[in-house]
Amino acid sequence: MHAKSTFTVADYTPTENPGQVGDLPMIDTAASAGLAYLTKTFTGELSGRSVTWFLGALNQQTGAGSYVALEAISGEICGRSGTFNVVHGASTHGADRTDEHFRIVPDSGTGELVGISGTGTLSIDPDGTHHFDLDYRLPD
Repeated sequence: MHAKSTFTVADYTPTENPGQVGDLPMIDTAASAGLAYLTKTFTGELSGRSVTWFLGALNQQTGAGSYVALEAISGEICGRSGTFNVVHGASTHGADRTDEHFRIVPDSGTGELVGISGTGTLSIDPDGTHHFDLDYRLPD
């Protein structure tokens, strides 16, 4: 089954760099790392909202970087409601998107989405519209 949606980011809240973790100071690289929390609203065949934990590293000079994210989604997919998690990430050299991965976290579904599994993609149109396409399976 396939569900297509668009989404908007309602909140993007970076966290403060702690300066050190345990006894070790943070390690500086050419691509500085950061953690942020996002909230999203989905419309389309997937409708609802999500909270996302976003970890990224970006070289400010070249625009190259990578991110990984864990997202908790609450909503309705084609008439079935519940919650589930997805994990996704990608890399970039500036304007491209490479090494993308996107998967529903196993056994994360609740409500009418218990047993959901699958993969997906995220894309952004030149006008800034964000798309969320999900290829999923649900038990009979």
